[in-house]
Amino acid sequence: MATMVQAIRMALHVGEERLGVTDIFGEDVGPPLGGVFTATQGLKTTWNTPLDERGVVGMAIGLALAGRCPVAEIQFCDYAFNTIDLLKIAGNTYWSSGGDWNVPMVMMTPVGAGIRGSIYHSHSFDAQATRTPGWKIVMPSTPLDAYGLLLSAIKDPNPVMFLKPKALLRTKGPKGEVIPGEPGDDKALSKMIDAPLGDRTKWKPEWPKLDDYFVPIGKAKIARPGKHVTVLTYGRNVPMAVAAADELASEGVDAEIVDLRSLHPYDWDAIVSSVKKTNKVLCLNEDTEITNFGEHLIRRIVEELFYELHAPPRLLAGKHLPGIGLADNLEHASVPQKDSVKAALRELARHEP
Repeated sequence: MATMVQAIRMALHVGEERLGVTDIFGEDVGPPLGGVFTATQGLKTTWNTPLDERGVVGMAIGLALAGRCPVAEIQFCDYAFNTIDLLKIAGNTYWSSGGDWNVPMVMMTPVGAGIRGSIYHSHSFDAQATRTPGWKIVMPSTPLDAYGLLLSAIKDPNPVMFLKPKALLRTKGPKGEVIPGEPGDDKALSKMIDAPLGDRTKWKPEWPKLDDYFVPIGKAKIARPGKHVTVLTYGRNVPMAVAAADELASEGVDAEIVDLRSLHPYDWDAIVSSVKKTNKVLCLNEDTEITNFGEHLIRRIVEELFYELHAPPRLLAGKHLPGIGLADNLEHASVPQKDSVKAALRELARHEP
């Protein structure tokens, strides 16, 4: 089974071969490194840029408007904040041109904590992304979803942010969930597409014969069915929420985990269906808790589903701090952990209407 970073690399290869990707670029994205997380190793259209995130986004906009199909990467989302005005331009061009100009670009960037990245490499970007109109925004929680969402992002005529949960990049998906066309042997796949250590100047990947697989943007999935509490989450927090729910099952708490996968557009029908079933909801993510995307979901749930609720909706998110510390105890205290998820679910499940 492929890891998420291998799935991303294979999706980019399919993008180059069949979906018209013309340029994959960013800081250290090209050879020999292939990106900090090796997500672009061995791809034929990669090239390196100067250390200038504004230049990366500006170049992507220009290439997209010129008829090319670029995939640009900001190596850590912490450094995307200085590109906000350019992201706004990419998002509003179709609208401001009356539909005459599409900006078909993908911006990839790793997000979130979990790798001891400290203050400059642990930010989340989901709330800021959803405050930038005109963009579609996706965040996978499994390698298969990463593969399918990235292919959909490449095909989409709109600008799409592909947010990569960095803590999941080396993880594999649920048992039996494989990329269509990947070899069944993990070591064989690694030998085919992972660059060796040391001199890589003569290395070339041997790509498996991969099939197309598209995850529709705006479609959630049920990562774990349940009947007592709904958890609305995405990215790194999905497997953690599933693990917390599995452990709580012995206490009689049955939580349903909804993996949104897309933050915009998001699957309101799936949210409505789950909340009507459980009557209780927890919004879970690791972005800072003030002006959090989960707050928007809670506002809409209260406005449109108020009489379905048997308990006040709850947000469990990152602390409102300038950054995340390097020490384990500081990082753990800054963003939700499995025990805090379990505590929130217990409290909601036991709340009497």
